[in-house]
Amino acid sequence: MSIEASAPKTRVRRTPEAARENILAAAEVLLVEHGPQAIKLADVAKAAGVVHANVIHHFGSIAGVETALMERMIRQLADKIIVGFNEQGASPGFGAQALFDAFEAKGVARLAAWLELTGEGRRMTLVREVVDEVVQTRLARDVGVEREKIIDFILLNIVLAIGVGLFGPTLSELLGRPSERARELALEMVAGRITAMGSKA
Repeated sequence: MSIEASAPKTRVRRTPEAARENILAAAEVLLVEHGPQAIKLADVAKAAGVVHANVIHHFGSIAGVETALMERMIRQLADKIIVGFNEQGASPGFGAQALFDAFEAKGVARLAAWLELTGEGRRMTLVREVVDEVVQTRLARDVGVEREKIIDFILLNIVLAIGVGLFGPTLSELLGRPSERARELALEMVAGRITAMGSKA
C-alpha cells in the first residue's frame, strides 16, 4: 500500500454559517422528497454528512432545524418579493403570485402546517421581521397606502397561499374542478382586494 493511499483525508472545516446552511440544505431535500415527517435528526445528519452532535450544536433540536428551515424559506421568499417590488414594471399581484408559487412548491405549506400542529409555529419570529420589510418597501413605492391595510393584505395572502398549497389541487379535483381552480379563485379574491386598495400589490 502506498503512503498516498493510506494518508488520512484532510477534514474540511466549515464556518458556522456554512455548517448551518449545509444542514438546512440537506433538510430541505428531505422535506421536498418525503415531507416534514422525514425531517428526523438521524436522517438530516446523514444527508448533511455530519454527526448528530453537529446538528444539535447548531440548532438545539430537530424542531430547531424545522423552524430554521421554514425561516430560511420565508427569508428567500421575502427577498424575491422585495426585489420584484423594486423592479420597474412589476405586474399587479406580483407579490401574491410569488407567495402562492412558494407555498405550492418545496413542501413549504406542509412544513408550515407541521410546525403549527406541533406547537412550533409561534417560534417563527422572523415572519414579523420580513413582513415589516415588505411593508416598508410597499410604503416607499406606493405613497398613500395605509400600513395596516398592507399588513391585512399580506395576512390574507399568506392564509390563502397555505390553504391552496395544502388542499387546493385535492379539493378542486374532489369537487370535479380542474386541479388549479382553487388557486385561480384565491387569486381572483386577491385581485379584488388589490382593486379595493386602489394600489398594486
